[in-house]
Formats: sequence, C-alpha cells, structure tokens
Amino acid sequence: SCRAYDETRTVEAEKVTAMLEAAQLAPSACNGQPYHFTVCRGEAAEQVALNCRGLGMNKFAAKAPVMIVVSEDAYNKTAAMGARVKGNDYRSLDIGIAVAHLAAEATAQGLGTCILGWLDDEKIRAAIGTDHPTRLVITLGYASEDEKLRAKKRKELHEIVRECSMAATARMKEGESCDLLSRLAATGAFSMTEEEMAAVLDPA
Repeated sequence: SCRAYDETRTVEAEKVTAMLEAAQLAPSACNGQPYHFTVCRGEAAEQVALNCRGLGMNKFAAKAPVMIVVSEDAYNKTAAMGARVKGNDYRSLDIGIAVAHLAAEATAQGLGTCILGWLDDEKIRAAIGTDHPTRLVITLGYASEDEKLRAKKRKELHEIVRECSMAATARMKEGESCDLLSRLAATGAFSMTEEEMAAVLDPA
C-alpha cells in the first residue's frame, strides 16, 4: 500500500483504463459483476478523500491525485439465488477479487494504491451522484520519492497453508507412512526442517 503520493505527477488516462480493464476481466459469481467503479480527479477526488478521513484516519488520501470509488451493484438472478441458498456473501467476494485485479495492474503500471474501507458511505454517494452503496475507495497515484517500501508483516506460509490429499489420507489409513512433511521441507517454502514442522503440528 502506498501512503505518500507525488502531487506533481498526473496519472495517465491509459494507465487507469488498463487497471479498469483488469478489473473487468475478474471472475465473479454467475458472472454477475456486482460492482461499479467511479474514477475521481480534481475536486471530486478531494471530496471523496475528505470523506475517508473521519477521526483523523487516512490523512494521506488528500494527496492522492486520483480516487476510485468502488460501489456495490445488484446481484443477477442466479447469483442472488445462490447467495440465498448457500448463505454466502458473493458480492463482497466478487468486489474483493475485482479490486485485487485492479490494484495488481496498478503496480504493473508503476503506480501506487491503497485500499480504504474507512469511509462515509452517504457523503461519498452524494459527492459522486450515485445511489449504490460505497464498499471501498482506492487511492491512486505515483509514489513520492521519499515513500519507502515497508517491510511486510505477514504470517508464515505454514500458518496459512496446508495440503490435503484424499489419496494420501487413504494410504495412511492403510498403514503407509506420510511423506508430506519431508516433501514440504524439501521445497523450502516454509523455511523449516521436517522436524521443526512436526514440532509445530504436534507441540506435545
């Protein structure tokens, strides 16, 4: 996420279009595409930024030359039925996928973004002239020269990933030993030895 923008550099329209085209290609439940993007510059961007800064939050947004408002649109009939039957909020998932596509393309275009969820929905709707709920706002621009890439504080891979194989499970039930930990250790993905992974899985 970028939180310091170069106010002197204009974001080229073709780069914004490339980002929106990336979002357009994102998959969605039943191809419903339940979202809408409003690209704001100038005074419109200032108004949107202002309404993302309640209680002193997101002060940096004021210097982003472009603000993209992500609004929620209606389900199509099949997605609406699926959401009701399965009790799953497909719209939120679809919006997240589309925004991830957009932000990844922004990076590919040499731009910085920050995805904001702290916002005043009603005031942003009034500012951009829409009745659709505001779900997210994305700040967009070129990073300032003094913006440093911060170290990423993320969980270790072994904390968020596990491998499941039904075939391996069946073999284990038949008495065959499992070589999963040795294979994972060999990949180096977790930066742990087989013994260290076994200790994490069975601390006793």
